[in-house]
Amino acid sequence: MFTATVDLSDPGLWSRSDLPELIGDLRATAPVRRTETARDGPIWSVLSYELGSEVLTDPATYSSAGGSLLGSGAGQTPAGAGKMMALTDPPRHRELRAPVLPYFSPKGVKNSADRIADLAASAVGNAVTRGEVDLVDVVSTVPLVVMCDLLDISGDDRDLVVRMCDEAFLAQTPGARRAGHQKLIPYLFQQAMQRRVDPREDLISRLANYRIKGRLLPIEDVVLNLDNIVVGGVQTVRHTAAMSIWALSEHPECWHQLQAGEADLASATDELLRWTSVGLHVLRTATRRVELGGQTIEAGDRVVVWTWAANHDPAMFGRPEEIRLDRSPNRHLALGVGPHYCVGAPLAKAELVAIYRALLDQVDAVEPAGEPVHNQSIINFGFDHLPVRLHPR
Repeated sequence: MFTATVDLSDPGLWSRSDLPELIGDLRATAPVRRTETARDGPIWSVLSYELGSEVLTDPATYSSAGGSLLGSGAGQTPAGAGKMMALTDPPRHRELRAPVLPYFSPKGVKNSADRIADLAASAVGNAVTRGEVDLVDVVSTVPLVVMCDLLDISGDDRDLVVRMCDEAFLAQTPGARRAGHQKLIPYLFQQAMQRRVDPREDLISRLANYRIKGRLLPIEDVVLNLDNIVVGGVQTVRHTAAMSIWALSEHPECWHQLQAGEADLASATDELLRWTSVGLHVLRTATRRVELGGQTIEAGDRVVVWTWAANHDPAMFGRPEEIRLDRSPNRHLALGVGPHYCVGAPLAKAELVAIYRALLDQVDAVEPAGEPVHNQSIINFGFDHLPVRLHPR
């Protein structure tokens, strides 16, 4: 029997081979439980799909304004609270979301489909030529370049932005990643100020010139939201792609299903999003006293929905530890639910489909070429390095 003293905020826990049994035991004994964390103090951990969905769809009771992710420290509120989409509640959240929606809508993504497919095909083709590669680097190319397209970063600056993003997202330590953001944010500030004077048709210009009740969005809010969009746009796709391709290599029957066209790629993408659940958790703060899963939560208490646990809840997903590429329905929480459902979900899915399609078209098998190295993050859990050998078709 596993004890209730497990610190779910420990990144090492999520790479354990007995993770399904550990989480299953915790969920069965108490789907909502008090958890002591090393950095953020006491929290309420929510481990079931039903209760997790209840929290995420009720922003009046469970607020995002006090933070949406662990890591700020006990009793600390992130600097961007009230300024970023991720750290606001309706109606402010809807105001900040409105200007960016057209760039991530299914229609907008459809217009970029050929570009995304070409990027994925090129990235995979170059990797196949090299043979042995770090798959994390290969799959990172697509979301990084797509993000530069959305921001309308000039050709002269693209290498610079990619290097800053690489440092901010791929550096080996939290301190190095923070240093990367400290370089990226001034660049985004400079671009936002320039495009207030000389706007274009891009995402930076849209946010920089967006007005709420006749007033321009403060430049700090513009930059913080741009940084958040870049983080979400790159990290989710990078980690999901690498983790899911590794999973497919370990489940060759699933890889063969896809190669033979026996599974719909869109459906398979949703199942791989569910199975990997790289965004391990979502944080909310209770605005009032409330009962949840038999526990009394007080106003001000922090409530954490552990996405991986919810997405592997057998009460919602039959045989959750199996990759079932035709799983339907598949109402997973990997991209959220409710008001904060990921604004970039259509783009993320399109990028993942393009990466999988390029691999299926050009690669016969993905062979491990070394041990994968997990990162030390519970925000976007995945691999820092994934050495593989790609065998061409």
